[in-house]
Amino acid sequence: MRDWATLFRRLMPLLDFILVIGAFRLAYVLRYEVQIITPVDEAFFAPFEPYWPYALIYAFWLVLTFPVAGLYRQQRGRSWFDEASAVVNGATNATVVVMALSFLLKPLVFSRLMILIATVLVVILLAAMRLIQRTLQSTLRSHGIGVERVLIVGAGEAGRAVMRGIVARPDLGFRIVGYLDDDPERGSVDLGRLRGLGGLNQLRTALHDNEIDLAIITLPWTAHDKIQEIVAECTHHRVQARIVPDVFQLNMSQVRVETLAGIPLLGLSGEPALSQVKRIAKRVLDVLLVLLAAPIVAIPAIIVWILVKSDSPGPALYRHRRVGENGCEFDMFKFRSMYVDADKRHAELIRETGSDPRHFKMKDDPRVTRVGKWLRRMSVDEWPNLLNVLRGEMSLVGPRAPTPDEVKHYEPWQRQRLNTRPGVSGLWQVSGRSDVPFEEMCLLDIYYIENWSIALDVQIMLRTLPHVMFGKGAY
Repeated sequence: MRDWATLFRRLMPLLDFILVIGAFRLAYVLRYEVQIITPVDEAFFAPFEPYWPYALIYAFWLVLTFPVAGLYRQQRGRSWFDEASAVVNGATNATVVVMALSFLLKPLVFSRLMILIATVLVVILLAAMRLIQRTLQSTLRSHGIGVERVLIVGAGEAGRAVMRGIVARPDLGFRIVGYLDDDPERGSVDLGRLRGLGGLNQLRTALHDNEIDLAIITLPWTAHDKIQEIVAECTHHRVQARIVPDVFQLNMSQVRVETLAGIPLLGLSGEPALSQVKRIAKRVLDVLLVLLAAPIVAIPAIIVWILVKSDSPGPALYRHRRVGENGCEFDMFKFRSMYVDADKRHAELIRETGSDPRHFKMKDDPRVTRVGKWLRRMSVDEWPNLLNVLRGEMSLVGPRAPTPDEVKHYEPWQRQRLNTRPGVSGLWQVSGRSDVPFEEMCLLDIYYIENWSIALDVQIMLRTLPHVMFGKGAY
């Protein structure tokens, strides 16, 4: 897959060149034969041959300037919108060049409208090709093809920051095989599905036994000599090594880069990841969307209310104590999906099953009612959470709201997931829900808090719908 990806990148200039020529040919057909927008007078009708030089100049311009925009390099994390914007910018510049040449050369045959149509087609075709390539690559990666096997060396804050980024962005094509740490005890404890492979003295074994493609070193700079030894060992095993400097323990949105006579200076803005302005924007979005959704869910909610009441004794609406932003407790509203004695049996089931008390989820939970199974599968039991959103206790998107008993078992770093309002949906929910172990859920939640944007919230909302429809990880 990596060989395929490398081959595709090398062929991209040729593909771009061919698509540009094809766009000009199609633009000619639309302008002179189909005659869209305005008809062409017979006196101004022309063959395609005079446009060949302009098509070639246009194509060569793009192929020569796209490398400057990084369009022929693999840049993990670069979005399709970034690539499409670069295509638009390059096509615009090429159009200006061609128009300027026509002004200087004053050819007998030249349609500016055709050039503009060709530009639109170039943008559509080149952007579509990159979207198809990304979709194909993502599909292959989802089947484990072309995924680089990663070893994290260092499980401190910087190491967990790297883990958060990889777990939250499977589209990047990395899969964490496990991690090592300079503290052998910490390096031997699994973080959910992320395996602890031991101390640094296990590096050679980890590289040899796990077919590692990439080692990401997140040790502090005080371990400079040890880092050099690790890099040398990776090189010996033909494994790529990348080093994360200490500064990357910080969220880079809070780092300001300046220069002093060519010397880079890093400063901290002091502004939290979710600043006051961003919080207001997030709150406004929440309230507007809830008000828009209220008329749609009102009648179905009444039907659900009746079904819950008729299925088993007890109230239809259930209040459950949860922990919200900064550890503040609140009553979360849900449609009751369990029998009324469910809370009393909670501790008993944890003991019987040996489940994680920080994140108890059980398939075929005996406390769930018949209607409750359907409610939980389709996430209908969470509709009353919209009341908590209006009250300002929750957001539409955010970390899952834990119970006070769960929070008692948190480690200090895991409490970072309480730094924002909990959400009805979230990055954890659209990444597998109950199938995702607790430690990975924390990594996802902290990543969300550190990288929040309205675009990320919208993306999670759009991903929520198919997850609800198919009930993935819901039980």
